[in-house]
Amino acid sequence: MRSSAVVCIALALLLPHPASTQNFSEFVAVRGPTIALTHAKVIDGTGAPAKLDQTILIEGDRITAIGASGTVRVPQNATIVDLSGQTVIPGLVGLHDHSYYTGGNGRAAQLSFSGSRLYLASGVTTIRTTGAQQPYAELNLKREIDAGRVVGPTMFPTGPYLTGEQGAETMTRLEGPDQARRVVRYWAEEGVTWFKAYTWISRAELGAAIDEAHANGVKVTAHLCSVGYREAVALGIDNLEHGLFANSEYDPNKRPDECPPGFRGGYADLDVNGPEVQATFRDMIEAGVAMTSTLVVYEISVSGRPPIDERVYDVLAPEIAAEVRAIAIDRRAGRGSIDPAVFAKAMEYERAFVAAGGLLGAGVDPTGYGAAPPGYGDQRNYELLLEAGFTAPEVVQIMSLNGARVLDIDQDVGSVTVGKVADLVVIEADLEAVGNLHATSIVFRHGVGWDSKKLIESIRGVVGIR
Repeated sequence: MRSSAVVCIALALLLPHPASTQNFSEFVAVRGPTIALTHAKVIDGTGAPAKLDQTILIEGDRITAIGASGTVRVPQNATIVDLSGQTVIPGLVGLHDHSYYTGGNGRAAQLSFSGSRLYLASGVTTIRTTGAQQPYAELNLKREIDAGRVVGPTMFPTGPYLTGEQGAETMTRLEGPDQARRVVRYWAEEGVTWFKAYTWISRAELGAAIDEAHANGVKVTAHLCSVGYREAVALGIDNLEHGLFANSEYDPNKRPDECPPGFRGGYADLDVNGPEVQATFRDMIEAGVAMTSTLVVYEISVSGRPPIDERVYDVLAPEIAAEVRAIAIDRRAGRGSIDPAVFAKAMEYERAFVAAGGLLGAGVDPTGYGAAPPGYGDQRNYELLLEAGFTAPEVVQIMSLNGARVLDIDQDVGSVTVGKVADLVVIEADLEAVGNLHATSIVFRHGVGWDSKKLIESIRGVVGIR
């Protein structure tokens, strides 16, 4: 059962805001009390096949009607947008979409300006940040977006990373369960909605963090290594990040509370249908624990993969773009840090998890050396999930409704459904034919249609520094 505190937080995040878009009118493509999107192909986010020649009626911030064009009554005062030959999908829900970015030669920056705009321009209407370097920056950014003073997606901010003694200097290096409880309690009272445990946390610390989070009506996800997935599920965790890449429990040298170095090296031959992996899936599914796919942040370090999309370099600050390009060329030329066979196995692992009945969401994780920036990385995930063997309707569901389910907001967003908030993405193409989200043109958030191209132009050349 959902706790009342979690449901209240979710509803507060999604209630219509009195915010005005007047300060950003140059970025608004469609606005009006009533909007009719006509003659569109609709992939609704439920996993159902696409429907052709549909009309979607938006009144205020809600979807009030959907049906075959000609059968939906369009009010005379409606703003009509003809989407013949185009596709509408739900707004994407990014489950691992940091508000900061790392790139190039050790750079790191809080992207409260460019990141929030690039997420929205790319079709991401809701994000969970899944680990904060600057928690107050995130809480303040969320408030500014909600008030209409900043352009960006609906935010679910997270607290500082919870890790062990080897964690980065920006993380909470826990010294025991009591500290874990104290940190979680403080940030929950400050307004974060999730916490993220990290690689070197111990079982005792993780269990304490989960227990305290649940007592305060918030949740915990994790990028693990020292703790295996089945151990984390037994402790009551709510979500697990990175799929196969962060699960060390299949390493024969795994010891309790220790992260075995190079544990993924032997995973190329892992049997995803074997008893060990299926036991992991069974525990997760029975406990309602979802998995987050972040294929793109690993793909950037795999040898032999396609070149990085040129759009990435176009939006980055020039100096950072040059550094990222040099690293990407080096990784693609055979010096990648991830075995291509392990990357393929990770795709197979995620497909097997869904086949077993698991709930899979997705996010970009704009870290690493910087070749998977906010928004554009989410779009690349769409292509990678297709490559993993999912159909277009399944990928849309993974990237929208499934994420909404993880965040307990699926009653309001995540699918193109009458009564839900009008968070929608318009693609100037037949999505199933082109196989990518590059032609995203209008992104509706709470019924306001933002011009994707203009938002991107507004942050071109500053991503990575601002």
